[in-house]
Amino acid sequence: MERRVGIIGAGISGLLACKYILEKGFQPLVFEAEDGIGGLWRHTIESTKLQNSKESYRFSDLAWDSCVEDEYPSNVQVMEYLNSYAHHFGLFPYIRFNSRVIDIDYVGDDDEQVMEAWDLWGGNGRPFASKGKWHICKTLRLSPLSGVPNMPEFPEGQGPEVFKGQVLHSMEYSSMANEDAAEFIKAKRVTVVGSQKSAFDIAVECANANGIENPCTMIQRTTHWLLPDTTVWGISLGFLYFNRFSEFLVHKPGESFLLSLVATLLSPLRWAISKFVESNLRWKLPLDKYGLVPNHSFLQDVSSCQIGMLPQQFYERVEEGSIIIKRSQGFRFCKEGLIIDGESNPIETDVVILATGYKGDQKLRNIFKSPIFQKYFNIGSATSKVPLYRQILHARIPQLAIIGYGEGLSNLFFSEMECQWLARFLEGGIELPNVREMEKNVKMWEANMKLYGGKYYWKSCIGGCSIWYNDQLCQDMGCKPTRKNGLFAEMTLLKNFVEE
Repeated sequence: MERRVGIIGAGISGLLACKYILEKGFQPLVFEAEDGIGGLWRHTIESTKLQNSKESYRFSDLAWDSCVEDEYPSNVQVMEYLNSYAHHFGLFPYIRFNSRVIDIDYVGDDDEQVMEAWDLWGGNGRPFASKGKWHICKTLRLSPLSGVPNMPEFPEGQGPEVFKGQVLHSMEYSSMANEDAAEFIKAKRVTVVGSQKSAFDIAVECANANGIENPCTMIQRTTHWLLPDTTVWGISLGFLYFNRFSEFLVHKPGESFLLSLVATLLSPLRWAISKFVESNLRWKLPLDKYGLVPNHSFLQDVSSCQIGMLPQQFYERVEEGSIIIKRSQGFRFCKEGLIIDGESNPIETDVVILATGYKGDQKLRNIFKSPIFQKYFNIGSATSKVPLYRQILHARIPQLAIIGYGEGLSNLFFSEMECQWLARFLEGGIELPNVREMEKNVKMWEANMKLYGGKYYWKSCIGGCSIWYNDQLCQDMGCKPTRKNGLFAEMTLLKNFVEE
C-alpha cells in the first residue's frame, strides 16, 4: 500500500524532508504557500548574508557551486543553492505551489481519554496506523506573509494608533522587493526596535541609505553578543565552542556520572573561556562606550542560539552619527514618534520598524483544527512551548513530525539530521520508547536548556550540546557518530563541517 506523507512548507526543512522521504520509497506531497521554494530566505533584506560559513552550512550530498567564493554567501547565492538542490534531486514535481495550509485535522481515535491512555506513541508506537490519518485543508495563496509576528502590546492611547507615521514589522519590510524597500526608507527618519540580528541589519541598511541627515535610531531592551568575525585573540571560535572537547565542559541530558563529574570539575575552564571571548569582543568593539555590554555571559548566548554576526560597518555608522542607539526597557507611541522610559522628549520619526521576532509556537498551534492538540502547546507558560521528543515528535500527537523547530548553530545541518532520523523511523528502523519515557526525556532536555540558556531556553536551542544531540540521533539510526580514528582529531573536529 502506498504511504503518502504530507509536508507543509518548501523551505530548507521541507526540501530535506521531501528528499529523504522520497528515497525511502514513500510518496511525499509538499504544500507551499508561495510560488517558489526557500521559506524565509525568499524574504530577506538586500544586505542579508549567511550567518554561518558556507562550509558549515551545506547539504551533505551537494556542495556549493565553485563560483561562490565568499565565505558568507549572500541571500541571492543561498537561494540559488537551494534551487540547485531541489533540481538536483528532482523535488519540484512533488511541490504544490500557491497552496497555503489552513489547518490539519486528525481522523482516527479522536477520543481524548483514549488518546491520553495510550502507552505507545499513536497507540502502536509506529509511524503509520490502519485508522489514523491527517486531513489537510488548504487554500490558494492570499498573502505573501505567513509568519505570526511578535508585536508589542500597549495600553490604550499609547500604541501605533496615535502615531502619525508608519509602523510595520520587520517581516513586512523584509517581504518588500529590494527596490521598494529602498524607496520606502529613502529620506526618512527610521526607528528600529529590537536587539536581534535583523534589527542590526535593517539599521545599517537605513543608515547607508540616509546618512547623518536622517539618522536611524535603534531602541534596544536587551543586548546580545554579536561577532565581528570568528576569531578570538587569534583563535578560531570553533575550537572553543564547536567541537567535542567543548561539550566536555557542559552538562548534557542523560549523561553518565563520569561525564557529569568531568563537566563539574571543568566548570572553571568553562567560565574562563566565556570571559576570554567576552574580553576580546569588548576590546574589538566599542561596547562599553555605547552601553551595549550584555548582562549575561557569552556562553548563555551560545546555549540559547542568540549569537550572530555583526553587520559590516555597523559601529562605523554609529561613530559617524547615522545610527543612534537608545537603551530602554519600554517605550510608547506619541504623535511625533516614540517616547522611551526615562525620557520626556519624543524620538521624532517617520517610520517605526518592529524587529521583535516571530511567534512560531503560536503559528504551529493554530494549524491544528482540534483543540485537543492545541492544548499541548504551552503558549505563555514557564516551560518549553513545544515539547518534542528528539526535537521532532510530540509524545501525544500521533503520526506527525515537526522538523526544524529546535534551533542549533547550523540549522541546515540540524534539519538534515532530523530528516534522516525521520526517514529511518518511517521505514521502521527506529523503535520509540513508551509515551511516559518520551515525556521524561523531553523534560530532561528542557532542564538542560534552562540550565545554560536562562530566560531564553524556551527557544528550544541545543547549541551548547548539539554534538551530544546528533550522537543520539545517530545511535537511534544505528550509525557511528564519530568520523575520525584518532581521539584528539575527533575531540577537536569542528562540528557541522562536512568533510569532502
